Amino acid sequence: MREAREVFFVDGVRTPFGKAGPKGQFWRTRADDMAVKAVRELLRRNPEIPAERIGEVVFAATAQVGDQGLTLGRDVALLAGIPDTVPGFAVDRMCAGALTAVTAAAGEIALGAADVALAGGVEHMGHHPMGADVELNPRFVSERLIDESAAVMGKTAENLHDRFPAITRERADAFALASQQKATAAWANGVMRETVVPMAVFTDDGWRLAESDEFLRPDTSLEGLAALAPAFRAGGRVTAGNSAGLTDGATAAFLAAEDTVAELGLSPKLRLVAYAYTGVEPHLMGIGPVPATRRVLSQAGIELDDVDLFELNEPFAAQVLTWCDELGVAEDDHRLNPYGGAIACGHPLAATGVRLVAQLAYGLRERRGRYGLTALCIGMGMGAAILWENVG
Repeated sequence: MREAREVFFVDGVRTPFGKAGPKGQFWRTRADDMAVKAVRELLRRNPEIPAERIGEVVFAATAQVGDQGLTLGRDVALLAGIPDTVPGFAVDRMCAGALTAVTAAAGEIALGAADVALAGGVEHMGHHPMGADVELNPRFVSERLIDESAAVMGKTAENLHDRFPAITRERADAFALASQQKATAAWANGVMRETVVPMAVFTDDGWRLAESDEFLRPDTSLEGLAALAPAFRAGGRVTAGNSAGLTDGATAAFLAAEDTVAELGLSPKLRLVAYAYTGVEPHLMGIGPVPATRRVLSQAGIELDDVDLFELNEPFAAQVLTWCDELGVAEDDHRLNPYGGAIACGHPLAATGVRLVAQLAYGLRERRGRYGLTALCIGMGMGAAILWENVG
């Protein structure tokens, strides 16, 4: 009987994340070119991996149209100069796109279909706003299959505030402030230099270097956050300040089998222990990481207290606070998003998952922790969680 091979995260990078729209640093840059930049940097940083040894390229995008359409994994591979003998494909699981690319690639490696795989994601929300060119089946609402608020992520965050009254506007703003402060410190301390790849971009003012995330707000204050108007509902609690902004960006990562790691002399950072995807009520999308986390811990046979670091996506402060309250983790726990999160850096949908993994690898190494968790919620009512073990 064939045994599954262990899968390792070797390395991961991302572009800086930019504000979506004409004023953003990537407005005149193609989505696939952002992905190519991440892939080429990954190849440059890992010369021990011959491009021809890559067995699969898996790339995610939520809006698979225009400059991030076609079979994205194949297109990006060819544009990045990877030999045409290397196959590739595209996946979509909305916000968990890159994590799904990682687990899909891991499955191929575990069963011997590939020895090395490249996984990542890209989202140019400036070129392809969320929901554009999508036609929701009217049966969803007419037959009450879902609440109509499920199609608008900000409204699902308001639903969390409604369902869990302990998650107040004040707590959400305080969490957002902490995210900005931690991210500002991380950039100042050089933490991001290891995973963020500067990229030359063409703008209305000519060529320049995109070097940092555009949503960083070092001068954020509680007073300033409290003054912001609700974004999705009159009298609501979700604002531009306690949410991730609309974002452009790309990520890419190398995964490899245990025997290939030894053969090529690689220095992997993480071992994939277990992963889980779950479904929840679509209008309560943000609660998805709660059952996903419980399921992945059950698979691994460990407790939450055994996990040394958590990298949770922050599409909305309410979502992370729900996870904290349901699992009994303090929102200021030192293990939770120590370098800030999407509220400060942005959330380019299908690209975010690899950012979480790369940041987790860095944090576990610096803290000498053993287990780390990456988790996020997914539109239309799902959650994802991956448990990793530090081997770096």
